[in-house]
Amino acid sequence: MKTCEEPRPPNGQSPIALAAGQSEYGFAEKVVEGMFIVVNSITIKIHSKAFHASFELWQLQGYSVNPNWQQSDLRLTRITDPQRGEVLTFKELTWQTLRIEADATDNGDQDPVTTPLRLITNQGRIQISLKRRTKDCNVVASKLMFLLDDLLWVLTDSQLKAMMKYAESLSEAMEKSAQQRKSLAPESVQVSEFGICAQQSWAQPFGGSPSPSSIGQYFDKHDMKESSYHLLISRLDLHICDDSHAREAGAVKHGMLGGAIQLTFRRMAFDYYPFHRAGDACKHWVRYSEAMETRGQWAKKLVSEFQSKLEKL
Repeated sequence: MKTCEEPRPPNGQSPIALAAGQSEYGFAEKVVEGMFIVVNSITIKIHSKAFHASFELWQLQGYSVNPNWQQSDLRLTRITDPQRGEVLTFKELTWQTLRIEADATDNGDQDPVTTPLRLITNQGRIQISLKRRTKDCNVVASKLMFLLDDLLWVLTDSQLKAMMKYAESLSEAMEKSAQQRKSLAPESVQVSEFGICAQQSWAQPFGGSPSPSSIGQYFDKHDMKESSYHLLISRLDLHICDDSHAREAGAVKHGMLGGAIQLTFRRMAFDYYPFHRAGDACKHWVRYSEAMETRGQWAKKLVSEFQSKLEKL
C-alpha cells in the first residue's frame, strides 16, 4: 500500500454485484459475506514519502456474526428492512499476534539517524458493522471497533519523537481524505431518538416471519446512526525511556544514565465520529452519559450564534 498525495475517487458500486450481473444487494453478496476466511500469516507494507511501515498478522480469521457478535446461522447475521431499503451486516476479524514496525525513509524529512518503531500485541479483534443500500450496495454508514487485551509498549524518547513525525506526515493526507468524505456525505444526518424498543431484547425466531413493525424495531436497535471508529484497550502499560545520554559519546562510560516513566491505563477508549454535526443529538453514542447534555446545550448555543452572524453578513 502507498499513501496518495490526493485522495482517490469513491469506489462506486460493489464489484461483487457488478461481476454477478446485478445492481442491487442479492444472492452474490450473501454468498461472499457467508465465507469463513482463515489466513495463517499476512504482511501489509505501507510506503509514504516520510516513512515506511509493515503490519504482520498471524492466524487471521474473518467471519460473519449476529448483532450480538456471536457466530450463528448466516440468516441471522444480516438485518434487512425493505421499507428503508437498507441492510445491516456484521463481521469480526480475530488474530493471534500482530507486529507493527515503522521506520523513516531515506528521502524523508526525518533525522538521519532514527530508531525504528516496533509494537507487538497478542490476541485482538476488530468488529465491523456496515449499513448499505439494497438498490446499489453502497455503504451508507459503518462502525469499526478495534479491541485489544493487555498491551505492553516500551518506547524511547527518540521513538516517541519519530512517532510524532510519522503522524504529522500523515495528517495532510488524512485531512484531504476527511474533506472528501464530508463533501460526499449526505446533507442531513437523520438521528432518531432511542425509544422503548432500544431497551428491550429482541430475538428473531429461527425460520419465522416477523411482522414489518418488528423488523423496523429490530433494525433501529442495531442501526448505525452515523459512521464511527472506536479503539478499546483493556490494559496498556507504556514505558518511556530516555536514551539521549546513551547516544552521546562516552556517556555510558561516565555513568550518565537517562530517566524513565511508566504509565498504566485501564479500559482506555477512543471514539471518533467524523460526520457528527455540531448541535446534533449524542444519545446514540457508544459511551453516552448525562454529562454530555451540558456539552450539547453549549454546542447548540455556539451554532445558533454562528448562524446569526452569518445571517447578518
